[in-house]
Amino acid sequence: MGELMNLAFRERLRRFPDPVVTFVADTNPNYTNVCVTGCRFCAFCRKPGDADAYLLSPRELADKVRAAADQGATTVLLQGGHHPRVDLALWQDYIAAIQDACPGTHIHPFSPAEIVFMADKEKLSVEEVLTVLWAAGIRTIPGGGAEILSERVRGIIAPRKASSAQWLAVSEAAHRLGFATTATMMFGHVETDAEIVEHLFLLRDLQDRTGGFTSFIPWSFKPGATVLGRQVSQGVHAARYVRIIAVARLVLDNFTHIQSSWFSESIAAGQLGLLAGADDFGGVLVEEHVHKEAGHDRKATLENVVTIIQRAGFTPARRDSRYEVQSVYPPPSPLGTADAITA
Repeated sequence: MGELMNLAFRERLRRFPDPVVTFVADTNPNYTNVCVTGCRFCAFCRKPGDADAYLLSPRELADKVRAAADQGATTVLLQGGHHPRVDLALWQDYIAAIQDACPGTHIHPFSPAEIVFMADKEKLSVEEVLTVLWAAGIRTIPGGGAEILSERVRGIIAPRKASSAQWLAVSEAAHRLGFATTATMMFGHVETDAEIVEHLFLLRDLQDRTGGFTSFIPWSFKPGATVLGRQVSQGVHAARYVRIIAVARLVLDNFTHIQSSWFSESIAAGQLGLLAGADDFGGVLVEEHVHKEAGHDRKATLENVVTIIQRAGFTPARRDSRYEVQSVYPPPSPLGTADAITA
């Protein structure tokens, strides 16, 4: 494990000689918790008609984003579920309401799986849906919904969700139109090691063709209050998460950024990921619900994240969703690495 981390860290230093670690101040206010797809790993979704089901109006969503912006958020990751009553016009209304309320906030909306669902609902092509988003001013798209790009796995954990081929096709179409997107992976459930490697190879092959991925973001499955959790009762050990980070840095040789997350894992695992090849530390989430519903609740202020990065021995830098650095914080003190694991 130590040798693998060392190889990945050396590759990271080759790409980024300066010991800078980036992060973003963002928020993730889900516009609905209704989803008819019913993924077995999700504790957040509700069925239409459930007592606690909701669908925010454009004004309500914009108010949430405005409140987060007032707390320092510069990016809104906008995702909901596959709601049968949400149409493309409402997506446009959400975007316009946020733009009116928070003109300086970057809107980073709608995963490939949501775009496939919307295209089917509106009887449009994926390219037509993406063109509408482009015309609305959207320039980046999150890479959620990839899970594991294996039809065997998807048949078990999310049989009604977009297929691996569809997720890849949406990402490729988005890149061709000029969108920058992220690539994700949720592991630690029913996948095999070979399927993780295949997932990485599929991402690398697409990146070779388009160059449109900005970063790779892995996170581990949180069993919590999920249906899948009854089958997979234990979470992922931090060592496996760090191994995934290191392997990703070495395999994804055409990806610029690899993210290690304090939020999806733990502070210590996130810091170790930075020593295993990652150069980004994710976001300071002002609002988040999906992980919280699964029993994984993490909170940190901007000052906390800056300190965590410094204690791992790196210089923190705040970025935007295109990974452009906006501000750089003081480098760590000489004792910065001594207490990294105890943070």
